[in-house]
Amino acid sequence: MQERRGALRAGEKVQFTDRKGKKITDQLVAGGSTQTEHGLILHDDVIGRTEGIVVTTVTAKREAQVNQVHPERDANKPWKAARAIGGWDYAVMRPRLADYVLSMPRGAQIMYPKDIAQVIQLGDIRKGLHVLESGAGSGAMSVNLLDAVGETGHLTTIELRPDFARVAEANATLYYGEKPAWWDLKTGDFDSVAATLPEHEYDRIMLDMLDPWNRLEQAYRVIAPGGVLVCYITTTTQMSRLVEALRDAGRWTEPDIQETLERSWKAQGLAVRPDHQMIGHTGFLVVSRAMAEGFAALKKRDRVTKDTTTDIDSLTDEERAAQLEDLELRDISDRKLRKVLRDLDTQVGHLS
Repeated sequence: MQERRGALRAGEKVQFTDRKGKKITDQLVAGGSTQTEHGLILHDDVIGRTEGIVVTTVTAKREAQVNQVHPERDANKPWKAARAIGGWDYAVMRPRLADYVLSMPRGAQIMYPKDIAQVIQLGDIRKGLHVLESGAGSGAMSVNLLDAVGETGHLTTIELRPDFARVAEANATLYYGEKPAWWDLKTGDFDSVAATLPEHEYDRIMLDMLDPWNRLEQAYRVIAPGGVLVCYITTTTQMSRLVEALRDAGRWTEPDIQETLERSWKAQGLAVRPDHQMIGHTGFLVVSRAMAEGFAALKKRDRVTKDTTTDIDSLTDEERAAQLEDLELRDISDRKLRKVLRDLDTQVGHLS
């Protein structure tokens, strides 16, 4: 496995950052170079040196930037010439795991670091645990799970599409320098593959798929009692179906639902303000724990007068009027309503 300190070596991924904060992540290759908007970064200037250095771009051949067959087509494209200009400084660092995830080649849409961090924390995923993941995608979650459980733990990943499995495996291999020995990557549908796994083998299960509510039976079979189930879904309809399925199964604790929003800030002297753009909704995390066999999950007792299932459109006018309070369309007592009206009458009277 690659060490994350010491001299930078060929084959490693590094991150180049200029004074404007623009980042470029690339793999170091002996004799290679990285194309920037301000010339070339020569990899031989970086290999063998440590993190935290500053390298300067060199002038690229302008002929390589301009269309040789039809140079007139690039006459009004000043950026073509700008790419040939050297003398631009870049700081050199090894990318953080979050940086690597955002820059790595991807097939499927990846989970954002803000959601991955919540999965690790809320799922209580730590060193030495056995974790089952379904839905590798491009490997963003897989790499983080591998890092969280460490070499003393084990990760089993089930990916439906073989091409996505190849992408995830390649991204993990590039990050670690070789395929992690504590990772078992399987292809196929979740139910078929999970049926071949030992019972109660996994401490944690992470599901990133369209219909996790249809996978709860096999998930319960392979998870250990008290194990944590974390599901990542993107829509409210998925969330509703999953939560109701967990409750109906009677084998899972009351689901906890989370959504994380991310906003960065600018701080320049007295000009301190949030960025104009932010990462809003990306997905929901639904977290639950497995009960022991033979024990039903404890359920919160609903109020007798509280109806959360009746569709108001299915009621007659008389029934709708009779059940306004049950459907929580009016949650104010008559006494409080009389007080509000008295106060409003007094205030309106002051207008005259």
